[in-house]
Amino acid sequence: MSAFPDPRQLSIHDFTYQLPPECIAAEPLSARDQSRLLVWRRGEITDRHFYNLPNELPPSSLLIFNDTKVVRARLFCQKPTGGIVELFCLEPVAPHRAIEPAMQQTGSCVWKCLIGNGKRWKTGPVTLAFTANGQEALLTAERLETGDGYALIQFSWEPAALPFAEVLRAAGHLPLPPYLNRADTDVDAVRYQTVYAAHEGAVAAPTAGLHFSEAVFADLASRGITKGQVTLHVGAGTFQPVKADQMAGHAMHGEPISVEASLLRQLLAHTGGPVIAVGTTSLRTLESLYWLGALLAQNPAANLGSLHVGQWQPYEDLPPLSTTEALQALLQHLEATGTDILQATTQLLIAPGYQFRVVQGLITNFHQPESTLLLLVSALIGAEWRRVYDHALQHGYRFLSYGDSSLLLP
Repeated sequence: MSAFPDPRQLSIHDFTYQLPPECIAAEPLSARDQSRLLVWRRGEITDRHFYNLPNELPPSSLLIFNDTKVVRARLFCQKPTGGIVELFCLEPVAPHRAIEPAMQQTGSCVWKCLIGNGKRWKTGPVTLAFTANGQEALLTAERLETGDGYALIQFSWEPAALPFAEVLRAAGHLPLPPYLNRADTDVDAVRYQTVYAAHEGAVAAPTAGLHFSEAVFADLASRGITKGQVTLHVGAGTFQPVKADQMAGHAMHGEPISVEASLLRQLLAHTGGPVIAVGTTSLRTLESLYWLGALLAQNPAANLGSLHVGQWQPYEDLPPLSTTEALQALLQHLEATGTDILQATTQLLIAPGYQFRVVQGLITNFHQPESTLLLLVSALIGAEWRRVYDHALQHGYRFLSYGDSSLLLP
């Protein structure tokens, strides 16, 4: 396999740096593509702006975007006594576990939620009055059971004909990253979404895509840079700190992915420049496709409805399989079952020692110290991650979700 140590034995404390609070971008820039762009190309660093991206990409690159859309997942409900309880919707439980039908559910549903001020909510329902489509509406929430750090919440609402997606749009607030420590605004409603967001379900933005503007897309097209789209609904676990001494003690959160068969055909047909992921979520989705294909090649009778990539799957002994063979196995399985869209879940952890199968480059923001996202960057460019981050800090780059961008080309 690899000369690297087993990723399970890695300490997250080896992937840290000092991030001064003033380097964290609290607000977006006035124009998306005016953010700065650090280009790391096989060890050489250059400073650009994001509108220069099309000129910095290798010819015939294929860019893959995550088209998930952030939902207004924070609901501030009121107790009968007047106190406020915050419910942060994480994932649907009943009657649908898949995000898209859950968003279309009418009348009532059950979601796994985080609770703010939960100790002050003893018993009974909490409510939230709102206006939807010009009508007065009322959401009622009751706690069914409490788990490890979360609760199952039964929601019901009137008018019952409203889909839950509309309830969240009308009554909810955007779940900005907790380190911003501020309420969401009308500016965030626009700028904490990518211009190509299409499928509702994320509780955090795929922030590498926030820099893209229509002008940048037009420039990409004029240069023959092609693009494709996948969907990974980013979960709240993206902000979950690593608390274990070694990575073996850290459980990655599972996230749903959705990929059309046409994207698999596009990847198989692409023989030009590199495949470049726009964001860590796109990268994890693309690499997960390889491991899903490997599973199907081993077990052609596997149920498409239960496909899952485990956290440590890439670091265990599996038969060698080329990228083409894995993607073909996945596509053939979809075609044989008459399915146009692959739906699966992934817990894939990409850390030093990982062998990339699909992706040859990455566009990404600057991530928090001691995060699994920093592990991913280190897996791609090795110990150079530290020189990249030192350069960014010394040259005034803005960090985290609303911060600047980097193009990493090993």
